[in-house]
Amino acid sequence: MFGLSLDLTILLVLCLLAACAFEFINGFHDTANAVATVIYTKSLKPTYAVVWSGMWNFLGVYVGGIAVAIGIINLLPIAALVDQNSYHAIAMILALVITAILWNLGTWYLGLPCSSSHTLIGSIFGVGIAYLLLPNVNEIALNWTKVKDVGLSLLISPVIGFGLTLGLMALLKKYIKNDIIFEENSKRKHPPFLIRIILILTCTSVSFSHGSNDGQKGVGLIMIILIGLIPAKFAIDKTKSPEQLYEKVVLIEESLSKVDSVNLNIEDKIICRLLIDKTKNIKSIITGVANFDEIKGTQNFQLRKDILELSKETNKLLSHSFDEPSISLTKTEISHLKKNIASIKTFTEYSPWWVILMISVSLGLGTMIGWKRIVITVGEKIGKTPLTYAQGASAELVAAATIQMASAFGLPVSTTHVLSSGVAGSMVAQKGLKNLRMKTVRNILVAWLITLPVTIVLSGAIFLLLRWAIG
Repeated sequence: MFGLSLDLTILLVLCLLAACAFEFINGFHDTANAVATVIYTKSLKPTYAVVWSGMWNFLGVYVGGIAVAIGIINLLPIAALVDQNSYHAIAMILALVITAILWNLGTWYLGLPCSSSHTLIGSIFGVGIAYLLLPNVNEIALNWTKVKDVGLSLLISPVIGFGLTLGLMALLKKYIKNDIIFEENSKRKHPPFLIRIILILTCTSVSFSHGSNDGQKGVGLIMIILIGLIPAKFAIDKTKSPEQLYEKVVLIEESLSKVDSVNLNIEDKIICRLLIDKTKNIKSIITGVANFDEIKGTQNFQLRKDILELSKETNKLLSHSFDEPSISLTKTEISHLKKNIASIKTFTEYSPWWVILMISVSLGLGTMIGWKRIVITVGEKIGKTPLTYAQGASAELVAAATIQMASAFGLPVSTTHVLSSGVAGSMVAQKGLKNLRMKTVRNILVAWLITLPVTIVLSGAIFLLLRWAIG
């Protein structure tokens, strides 16, 4: 398969199955985020709810784009992602997947709404940091700019979930005089028709949002596997034309030639020289090439690396343009340069349709089982009073909106944390802080706080152990 030896082919298949297993576990671990309120308020029977949620999770992955997936891939240093020794790439991949699966299963078994996002990202951080400890490695271990963005999104999103749900509940209590929406689920066999429809719609929106964000993390994981093991096939989008790339690089080169480097500071002069080198390298690799399949060996990796570095360093140079008038590019020229840089990035930022389909099916099937443990935690153990219709709808509406906003910016967030904090906010809005079950809240917070350090240490240790075993 893909020109690999038998043993590497077997390992590739095992890695792909492990990634699908992670997404399957993500599905049943996070199902409660979408179905907890709709089941707990008796709007849908559990069987119908999880099947419905599974379908919308599937669609969320399939049509949700790949911005978050690319963000996951870009957390790792380029050299760690593509190593000429395929067994080194396997060590990295297995460390990520084993850690993510172990921690997801453990927290699910304990009934804790823990974040699959935290788990996977912590695993990536661990591998990136451990990579720096290897001999003869001088490269930055992680893309720290992206790490900062991801860290802030994971930190802020639960606060947003809590605050917005609290505010929404306050508005509902102030302006809606019909007390039915504030009834506990136990008082009726089913909620009134209109309320039931609203709860089903909010369940649908969270399911779709979960797929469009969490599912992309699985897509990113699969692409890490494919790029790491088979860079000749997956380092560059082979559906595109080398001629298109050449044209864009020439336009970038023309824009860069207009930069006045005479009065630039030393750092920007170095960047300018590097950019010129990168454009020449890219053109030399693709000159006379009819399609990307003609590029052999490590040149695929080099081409990917040059495109990524050209994009990164150009953005760095342009970020100084407001402080350095001597760059001498007009707003129109800067706009054209940014547009062409964004265009060449599409040659590396992609995912085959079958990868998205594989993850969609895995997440959708996983969503259909394993829901009960965490539904009970979300529905009964966060607050002292049973969940009302207004609380369920408010928490899910805020969760869906927060997740969709994060997906639009290509940032991974925790569906679990956003919804759980939303439920907590709705409980506080109902009867104040005294309405929270502090033991459950404390357990969720502890799981939230320790997930990153535990997964960082575990994945880093597994990676170093496997690299030592491989030699």
